[in-house]
Amino acid sequence: MIKIITMDTNVLVAALMSNLGASHYILRLVLEEKIQLALTPSVYFEYYDVLTRPEILAKIHLSIKNIENILDLLALLAKKHAVYFLLRPNLFDEKDNLICECAFTSQSHYLITSNIKDFISGELKAFHFQIITPKAFCRLWRKDDE
Repeated sequence: MIKIITMDTNVLVAALMSNLGASHYILRLVLEEKIQLALTPSVYFEYYDVLTRPEILAKIHLSIKNIENILDLLALLAKKHAVYFLLRPNLFDEKDNLICECAFTSQSHYLITSNIKDFISGELKAFHFQIITPKAFCRLWRKDDE
């Protein structure tokens, strides 16, 4: 069974900053279609907004056109979901609520983030997905799926 993941924006940024490390490994798994990325329109536009900021472009050394091509490919490969309701687990950052909403709507197995502390909330305890760091996800993947 293919695992469905929701990827926080910080994981995608880290994946594009370096071809080393767990975040890039996860991106490769998505591109190789070994795992499936869940995507909602709001998450796609959050990715676009963050990745096209001048300070991020300078760190990842890619043009806006390159970013658009990467996001187009991710959108092509991703399982896309429409959100017909607003799920707000009252996280501090509204953008984290959007990521959570995607994980919930898509029935993702994992919400992968480098900032687990941002997703700690009593209102998240009943959700079906596991919040996990890129490193921990890779450890699990290598143990169970390689």
